[in-house]
Amino acid sequence: MGPDQLFVVVVASEKGGVGKTTIATNLAVYLKALAEDLPVTIASFDNHFSVDNMFAIGRQRAASVVDLFAGRQPFGQAMLGEYGVQYLASQRQLEPPPAADTATLRKRLAGSGLRGILILDTRPILDFFTRSALESADLVLVPVKDRASLVNVASIHNLMNDRPEEERLWLVPSLIDGRLKLKGRVGMRDYLVFNGEERGYRFAPTHISKSPKVEGLASGFSRRIHPVLNHARGTAVHRQLRILADFVLERRASCPRGRCRQGTLALEGAVPEGRLRRLLPDCPVCGAAGDGGSGRLFFDRRSRRRGFLHEDCFQRLLEGTDLRTLVTGQRGLLALTLTGGGLSGEGRRLCLALFDADGTCQLEEIPTARTGRRLEAFLVTAAGRDDPAELFQELLLIPLTGDPPVTLLQDPGYRNWRRLALRAARDRSLRER
Repeated sequence: MGPDQLFVVVVASEKGGVGKTTIATNLAVYLKALAEDLPVTIASFDNHFSVDNMFAIGRQRAASVVDLFAGRQPFGQAMLGEYGVQYLASQRQLEPPPAADTATLRKRLAGSGLRGILILDTRPILDFFTRSALESADLVLVPVKDRASLVNVASIHNLMNDRPEEERLWLVPSLIDGRLKLKGRVGMRDYLVFNGEERGYRFAPTHISKSPKVEGLASGFSRRIHPVLNHARGTAVHRQLRILADFVLERRASCPRGRCRQGTLALEGAVPEGRLRRLLPDCPVCGAAGDGGSGRLFFDRRSRRRGFLHEDCFQRLLEGTDLRTLVTGQRGLLALTLTGGGLSGEGRRLCLALFDADGTCQLEEIPTARTGRRLEAFLVTAAGRDDPAELFQELLLIPLTGDPPVTLLQDPGYRNWRRLALRAARDRSLRER
């Protein structure tokens, strides 16, 4: 997996009190210590604010986990916190967004701009947010401390419905008291591993011991929670967390792709890696996956996001315009521009422009109010904004060719339309002066 690709680690358990949040927060610190150049971001769907209490610096307010579902760009908004870890602020009352399903998070992350590793700490229930996290995960760590928590793993395992080769779910024996022996002098860790492997589960190459000193890092008169790396190096947990962080880095290195980029799997090897980084997995009009074999390529110049429009979705966007009939069989470029706008909304002007294969503007059209609202909604999704008020000086380009859109991400098709795009952008810039 390349350094710019996002690898999502989810720490989940249907049972509370198994050390889930302790593992998630400390894992973020250890990953950053072991790979300083790798961006590490953490967010929690629980409302105990442990993430904020460990990583917040002063009273600065970070973007909320709500932004993960709102179509914004979390990477540009995540606050840089203690130990070099980025974080998203927790939310006391987190409600599922309207008209969203559990695939929404994966789609948002695919075009979010987040890089490196994202750690998601989940609630001890299989609610909308936990299910969303599991669907987005490249690696799921499930802490287990006793038989009850081991039995509950079945719910997560069945929900993920993985293929055997994916190997996303791994168990981590947690809060293990080495002094506790079961019948036959069997330790709790050995008991969990034996029974878990009988059920077909895989275990990470370490466990997390029960440690009063580590438990004390999250208690006291201050709200600040301290990491094991800085305040409990003399414990066995320090060594165990380092092994766990190494394991996560190894899993990331062996992962051929991020799950949040699964729509680009068929293109890997056929398209240069750099052109896949901000490729959206789904059509921004209908939300269904686009494979690049048919339809149209689009490119948003400001956010650098790109993706595929289904042909019928493209035609629907242009309903009510004169350009709809003109683009059929045309070779060139269609430009959708929005000038003005922003927070003030002053001077807002939406325009469609048709360029021929030489980069000469053939026709401009101001859409009707109804068509304009449809184009604006498309622009909001394609550009990764939250609402039309966030649009400002936008330029979205749709190459017009008779070739499959995937060929426009390959050479020489890519160079040809990019050259045409520069001419169109220059033309738009000159007309705005």
